Amino acid sequence: MFDVFLSDPFTFMVSVFVFSLCIGSFLNVVAYRLPVMMRNQVEDDYLDLFEKNPKERAVFNLSTPHSACPKCKSPIKPWQNIPVISYLWLKGKCANCKTSISARYPIVELTTGLLGLLVAYQFGASWQTAALLIFTYFLVALTLIDMDEYLLPDSLTLPLIWIGLIANSFGLFTSLESAVFGAIAGYLSLWSIYRIFKLLTGKEGMGYGDFKLLAAIGALLGWQALPVVILLSSVVGTIVGILGIMIMGRDKNIPIPFGPYLAAAGFIAALWGNEITAAYFQFAGIR
Repeated sequence: MFDVFLSDPFTFMVSVFVFSLCIGSFLNVVAYRLPVMMRNQVEDDYLDLFEKNPKERAVFNLSTPHSACPKCKSPIKPWQNIPVISYLWLKGKCANCKTSISARYPIVELTTGLLGLLVAYQFGASWQTAALLIFTYFLVALTLIDMDEYLLPDSLTLPLIWIGLIANSFGLFTSLESAVFGAIAGYLSLWSIYRIFKLLTGKEGMGYGDFKLLAAIGALLGWQALPVVILLSSVVGTIVGILGIMIMGRDKNIPIPFGPYLAAAGFIAALWGNEITAAYFQFAGIR
């Protein structure tokens, strides 16, 4: 299969783009259902402990029940669920009751497709592309959930750490030693900032999911990439936060999820981290 894609890069990139569009559609499901599944699990555990005969909950997971319109409950047919195309064909409305469908769905699909295309363009038909595509899909899911729920689930962050370590056991992005120390340094760096901030202010500046996400990025890219990731995420997060307060009138006391900025910075560092570092050294006059 790789031989076919190596001989025809255009076909490879188109295939990755279409595949990533489909994954983006699935990630919309993950972003909505996974937090609900986690809440259901907590409630079920509580009922198992304190209720003698708890009622059995209807099955709810990533595949069951089938997708349906939230208003009229009409099942979404396969041809109504084609990434981006179905949304445009249906003019952004439910085929049955004509209720408007959020533009977030095609935006997530298209964004995931474009991110996949960038990875394919940068690394070509290679195992690096395969590993980074999986990593990217996880980052998109984590970004969506953190934006909605201020939550980075262990069920996504912990496997992501293992994905980075396994990829680098084959030396895809860095040495295994660098990956291990990257995971350790990624976790401890944000954990240290968290502890210092809490001691000084009595407030929690970030969550443990942020530590695990940076650990996963360190596991994939190695400890050398962490300064770039932390700098990029902090700068972008600060700018967005200030703009939100100044332009949108956002309450400065409302927390801002840090996960999306870490995810974006990790993706950028994976594709262009070396170029960014070299440009900084050149700008600073460091050779």
